[in-house]
Amino acid sequence: MTKKAILGLEAAEISALLPDEKPFRSRQIYTWLSQGVLDFSQMTNIPIDLREKLEALFFITRSTVQQELKDPDGTIKLQIELFDGHCIETVLLIDADKRKTACVSCQVGCAMKCAFCKTGTLGFKRNLESYEIIEQFFFLEKICGRLDNIVFMGMGEPMKNLSAIRKTITFLTEPKGRNLSPRRITLSTSGLVDGIYDLADNGPDIRLAISLTTANPKTREAIMPIAKTNTLDALKEATRYFIEKRKKRVSLEVALMKDINTGSEEIALLIDFAKNLDVHINLIPWNPIEELPFSEPSNNEVQRVLKTLQSAGINATIRKKRGRKIGGSCGQLGKLRLDK
Repeated sequence: MTKKAILGLEAAEISALLPDEKPFRSRQIYTWLSQGVLDFSQMTNIPIDLREKLEALFFITRSTVQQELKDPDGTIKLQIELFDGHCIETVLLIDADKRKTACVSCQVGCAMKCAFCKTGTLGFKRNLESYEIIEQFFFLEKICGRLDNIVFMGMGEPMKNLSAIRKTITFLTEPKGRNLSPRRITLSTSGLVDGIYDLADNGPDIRLAISLTTANPKTREAIMPIAKTNTLDALKEATRYFIEKRKKRVSLEVALMKDINTGSEEIALLIDFAKNLDVHINLIPWNPIEELPFSEPSNNEVQRVLKTLQSAGINATIRKKRGRKIGGSCGQLGKLRLDK
């Protein structure tokens, strides 16, 4: 008999799979799972015979943490081996206010091929199941305690696996379960217009970040292939629609690369894109990746870009560098197979 995944199921779904058990047992099982208990033997208020039955019918997780890397700045990266031998990476970020954020992956590899991102060099292998996303969150909580936020900003394009992400969010935000506030959840996309409209119309009601990088059509198409079919004009209209529909500010992520998108013409186009939109621009100095042909901008370049944006009335900040020494910064995730 093939075991079924149980992590990520709602209490009613568990009850439907256990028709011979009283409904309150399913609620008990759900409560344990929502607390991050990943072993049936630890569900101490469940009778032993039912725990044995659960063990025979279901699995909670089939993945294993193979390596834990720690940066001096507090960032932690986990290399996780999946049941099929593929590997993903997930990151814990701790900000200046000690808030802990899980940066989770949603795919094995990525099909977007953004030229400045290491994950983009790997190609796409498969989508993650919702339980494979949820377990990343709980693996990190077992190391660092209760998490404050989650961002779908690791390996992969979230809009290409939106059904699993929606199921993940439903599980984590359930008031009778983990009860994570939707305001503490962010989805980051490379700019897939249809996905933005879908998220605006159908929810969930979470925050949106868009990897814009540049508002120059030629530059964006050269380094972000999806821009050829998701044009800047279409992306701006989708962003406006999301803001008006969800009444939320959108973050525009701009990975700054020396001599690529830091010039005055590039910044003027960025200002024009952001004009009349309720957006916040995150300037992210490009995180070094040895095999990619880009360079980190100087501090003077970054400051000049920031001041130009702010002088134009654009809300902008510089994202603090974190996790670089362990390859845990934005754009640096890139393991599909573990080094044996």
